Amino acid sequence: MFLIETFNLVAVFVFAISASLSAIKRKFDLFGISFVAFVTSVGGGTVRDILLGDFPVSWMKNGNFAYSIICGILISFIFTNKLNGFKKTFFWFDTIGIGVSTIIGTYKAIEYGLNFPLCVLFGVMSSIFGGIIRDTLCNDVPLVFRKEIYATACIMGSVCFQFLNFLHIEIVISMPIAIVITIMIRFISIKYNLKLPNLNYKLKGKINV
Repeated sequence: MFLIETFNLVAVFVFAISASLSAIKRKFDLFGISFVAFVTSVGGGTVRDILLGDFPVSWMKNGNFAYSIICGILISFIFTNKLNGFKKTFFWFDTIGIGVSTIIGTYKAIEYGLNFPLCVLFGVMSSIFGGIIRDTLCNDVPLVFRKEIYATACIMGSVCFQFLNFLHIEIVISMPIAIVITIMIRFISIKYNLKLPNLNYKLKGKINV
């Protein structure tokens, strides 16, 4: 389907830019930037396809994935100095990436006949694995493990998409709506500093290792 392919290309493109910006910040060379961008862009989709048994994985079946990633790397590399406000630029590209990837992953799980919770799991997995790889390679604590609303936004977006699908809303309508909802939940959480509660507890006694 043209819509699905387009959203897939959008996802890898924006993830390539967010990953490139992270690598550039860490002063990686061009190869390092390209490597981080590639594994970030295809990481979540690769894990998803392997678990679903969809071989070869998506980016190996469609050569446009590589072109989309290359375009993201080149734009980041050429226009680094013009991408004002690193945090804001990174935030938007990463947020768009997780929004699109979540719904694509959820849709694919639905197509494979998985139940509601597993579809949510695959949606979240598709969106966060690439970011975990990116942050790990760039020696950062992955965003998903911080207090920010990150995976939670993906969960809510996946639930919304499945609800719309249950109502038999056309995919060309339900998919963009769910993507926007996922993005807006993440945006609102950052704007108003909304976070998940901390689990504050104290260990009693000594732990012998």
